Amino acid sequence: MMFDMPTLTRAEAITRAATIQVHEYEVDLDVTGDGDTFRSRTAVRFSAQPGAATFLEFEPVEVASITLNGTVVEAAAIGSGRLALDGLAEMNELLVDATMRYSNTGEGLHRYVDPQDGETYLYQHMFINNAGRILPSFDQPDLKASFRVAVTAPAGWLVAANGPVVANKDGRWEFAPTKPISTYLASLIAGPYHSVTDEHDGIPLALYARKALAEYLDADAEEIFTITKQCLDRYHEIFEIRYPFGHYQQAFAPEFNFGAMEYPGLVVFRDEMIFRSAVTESERERRANTMAHEMAHMWFGDLVTMAWWDDLWLNESFAEYMGSRITAEATRFPDTWTTFAMQRKAWGLRADQHPSTHPVAPASVSDTDQALLNFDGISYAKGAAVLRQLVAWIGDHAFRSGINAHFAAHEYGNATLADLLGAFAAASGRDLSGWADVWLRRAQINTLRTEITRDGDKYGEVAVLQTAPADYPTLRPHKIGIGLFDRTPDGSVVRRKRIEADVLPAGRTVITELAGERVADMVLLNDGDLTYAKIRLDADSNAAVPTMLPLLDDSLARAVLWAATLDGVVDGERPVAELVTMVLTALPVETEVIVIEDVLRATRGLVDRYSSPATRPAALELVAQATDRLLTACEPGGSRQLAAARGLIGSTVDTSRIQGWLDGVDVPSGLAIDDDLRWLIMYRLAVLGAVGLPEIDAEFARDRSATGEQWAARCRAAVPTAAAKEQAWSAIVGDASLSNRLAELTANGFWQPEQLDLLQSYVPRYFAEMPGMMRIRSGMSAERTAAWAYPDVVVEPSTRELAASLLARDDLDPILRRVVLDADDDLRRALNARF
Repeated sequence: MMFDMPTLTRAEAITRAATIQVHEYEVDLDVTGDGDTFRSRTAVRFSAQPGAATFLEFEPVEVASITLNGTVVEAAAIGSGRLALDGLAEMNELLVDATMRYSNTGEGLHRYVDPQDGETYLYQHMFINNAGRILPSFDQPDLKASFRVAVTAPAGWLVAANGPVVANKDGRWEFAPTKPISTYLASLIAGPYHSVTDEHDGIPLALYARKALAEYLDADAEEIFTITKQCLDRYHEIFEIRYPFGHYQQAFAPEFNFGAMEYPGLVVFRDEMIFRSAVTESERERRANTMAHEMAHMWFGDLVTMAWWDDLWLNESFAEYMGSRITAEATRFPDTWTTFAMQRKAWGLRADQHPSTHPVAPASVSDTDQALLNFDGISYAKGAAVLRQLVAWIGDHAFRSGINAHFAAHEYGNATLADLLGAFAAASGRDLSGWADVWLRRAQINTLRTEITRDGDKYGEVAVLQTAPADYPTLRPHKIGIGLFDRTPDGSVVRRKRIEADVLPAGRTVITELAGERVADMVLLNDGDLTYAKIRLDADSNAAVPTMLPLLDDSLARAVLWAATLDGVVDGERPVAELVTMVLTALPVETEVIVIEDVLRATRGLVDRYSSPATRPAALELVAQATDRLLTACEPGGSRQLAAARGLIGSTVDTSRIQGWLDGVDVPSGLAIDDDLRWLIMYRLAVLGAVGLPEIDAEFARDRSATGEQWAARCRAAVPTAAAKEQAWSAIVGDASLSNRLAELTANGFWQPEQLDLLQSYVPRYFAEMPGMMRIRSGMSAERTAAWAYPDVVVEPSTRELAASLLARDDLDPILRRVVLDADDDLRRALNARF
């Protein structure tokens, strides 16, 4: 299958919105056939300027009939993914009967066959520019309409949509019309899904997952429902408009591209969030946070929707901020801001320093291709961090008053940055235009450093120096916390004092409150993680970190210190050997699981790319020692033990030890070698050449589940033989039948730093063959496959030279251009760190 997806420009969207107003889509799908197509019958009712012309997004396989106001529309009106219409009346009815194609890319109507039981599952994902794969539509966010949906499905199937079921007989499912929503928010699932139902505060609740996951959904249902209810209650305390979309259903679907999607009334999650094996508390927290994030979208994005994709931050930044906030305030996971500092914010910091950086709220997004690329760490994590800074500045009362006024003014409609800033300005009594200009309209990041002079054992002066990259010289106002930490005679560490200070948008800000204060053993900038900036400590505080970090009882303070340390290594300011030593001393006593997991993940990546082939084995051995110490110190059966075991499996070269765990030999007490841990061991053994394709096939025969299929694809790609690598590479770049997740995970397993000699010939092949891959995959799956298939472990000047040659092409797919541009920048940093 070849993809040539049409892109909608902003100019076209503005013209179309000025020409028409959409009232209703009446959609009737028949999914009872056995092939790769389905029937779609649609009535679109819209008003228009009389005599005007317009178009709809539409990509049929075959058309049975098209009429506009009773007049036949010829097939010649369809081309390049669009249906052209002219001679419009004031009120119009378009009727279309067509055959459409299922997808295996997570876009349009995705069709999945479960390898465990052969059952078929469908889900609809019309995100950005994919509505035309299911029905003719005016596919842009400011043309909201009501959706009235009916589906004819095989016997025994369950069908769910945005609206509630009003009729269900003999495989015919009919749903109530929705409130006005954007096309990308129309949701549908169909298949023999297992369901669990509940109710809270007058809101019907439901959960759906594949039959093969029924026992695991049942086991998790109480926790998921509890979090759902807690979040609903807290949002109802904050927002004056109650949840506006009737029932609240949550479906867990296979091979979903996003972690989740905020469809009103029927949120869809990737079904890996139904846990079939042991997971850490941080993984449960991330699921809760994702649930809170998607629920925030019911207001931010669904009730009030951006007018165009340049205001994506009105959706994602707010949902990211509220997700972390509500999870911390309402659920059993109070430390979500630690997770945000370690994981989400780090994502934003890296994206913001890439060549592809962009403002949180860019002045213009030219088309839907560019819009897709902005679903990144800037629009999510940086935007959320900036919002946290805004709340610290204007106060929570003004923030809440502003968003409630915003919802009341624009409910079931669309809004812009100017609309929201006006609401916040009115609520706070502040002119926010200057703040928005430097924080939302300008890209990149500031660095904050401490400059200290002493007067004996007291501070003569404490100042914060603010810098910005030469190409992005914006300095910003920052409200930050500054913590003074001391060692105590009993060997502990205490925060003696914490102040909040305003750092001016100038090069140097003197913190007058600290003059004359007794000198602390460590001064922590951004204590409390209120602002978005790179943090650099003074020399004395830096020297104290390795010994004081393990003794801090505040997980967020530890996260800020770990994040600053990791960022310093990424920037080449600190050697990776120093980081590994700190991991060995501090990580075995770390109590916060997310800190353990993210430090190990980041350290492993830095060791693989920043260490030379000669020094990497020793560095990796120190990481393995750190995880082994942590494993020894852990309580059996807990999250820390599982995180330590995963870290050890991923860093050890002792194949006999982890093979023994597979065989039940010398397994640490309390550690369950369940399906997913078995696969992690198999993956490491495959990387090290200790197992091959027969052993992987045997493991898949034992665990013939959807997750097992994905793990097997990743493991096969990791096998260090010429035949296995060729088979995997051919699948990545040329097998259009491979589904989105299987393609991505095959790419994820391909490049291994232990296999550099074997992989050298694939470096030029990436740059020669990846443009072809972009023609058989599309959207987010294409982006993720291209990124994971990048030869990032081949840290050599020749890799950069090949990247430069590819980037010089004028015809390069914009998604691939961005992937290569940013990956090449990461490689530049790794080369600089090595040499």
